[in-house]
Amino acid sequence: MMESKYVVMGNLLKVLTCTDLEQEPNFFLDFENAQPTEAERKTWEEVDVVLKDALGVLDELQAYKGAGQEIREAIQNPNDEALQDQAWAAVVPLVGKLKKFYEFSQRLEAALHSLLRALTSETNDDPTQHLEREQALAKQFAEILHFTLRFDELKMTNPAIQNDFSYYRRTLSRMRINNVPAEGENEVNNELANRISLFYADATPMLKTLSDGTTKFVSENKHLPIENTTDVLSTMASVCKVMLETPEYRSRFSSEETVSFCLRVMVGVIILYDYVHPVGAFAKSSKIDMKGCIKVLRDQPPSSVEGLLNALRYTTKHLNDESTTKTIKSMLQ
Repeated sequence: MMESKYVVMGNLLKVLTCTDLEQEPNFFLDFENAQPTEAERKTWEEVDVVLKDALGVLDELQAYKGAGQEIREAIQNPNDEALQDQAWAAVVPLVGKLKKFYEFSQRLEAALHSLLRALTSETNDDPTQHLEREQALAKQFAEILHFTLRFDELKMTNPAIQNDFSYYRRTLSRMRINNVPAEGENEVNNELANRISLFYADATPMLKTLSDGTTKFVSENKHLPIENTTDVLSTMASVCKVMLETPEYRSRFSSEETVSFCLRVMVGVIILYDYVHPVGAFAKSSKIDMKGCIKVLRDQPPSSVEGLLNALRYTTKHLNDESTTKTIKSMLQ
């Protein structure tokens, strides 16, 4: 479980749920203590296995130092075989890690699909009731988003990742041309190398995996109205916003980490909504109060939210559409 790392929400007051969409859903999402009901258990257990591994992935990514030094020396001394060997020996295990992160993104997408199936299933419930009743699954959905934004923040500040992988591919193709048997070549064949390369070429690879995965979920489940999915996302954004901006809620957070957890989840669902909803999150017809969400971000210490504001600026799909009001654009300047 992720509780140990991310102390999440303390007990908040439960407020009557508003079903009128003009009013915001005000209810308690118990991210701290939510336990799966019998109905949720099967999905919860599937996703829990993935979330347990997510912490290890973040730790490994945080500790990823890269082989910059060895690569530079090998490139500067192309005829020194020992230096070439050293660089190759340094890069191969790192590529094993990059492959592992990429494969984890595929597992994360499958977990996301399981959660979306459960949270959007055809019942008479509106999304607020779904999220309220399936709190343990809503919590897991939030943890996936929190992981995703954290992974991408770490990846964006680590240029070694792409440099290491590019060097690996260049060296591998040179070895093939010269018929040199390459240790570790079986690890990453050409087709997989192409996929991994595309994954890391994206500024925010995990977010792209999730947004593509959510879009795919909607297109594969044509019997479900798209609103079933987008309303779950907009409701989660509202719940996070209300919990962050309401002093009586916020004062109950047992840790500052809860605040950053909530902020990341709010931004994550906004970006997913923006990708999946035909007109996106910024249009007047959007069910997300974007001004309110941006204001909540702006009210935090700048150093703690710059990455999240950048995620809204640079990784959303519709921010620069004509339908986005000048106010919202200037709030994100």
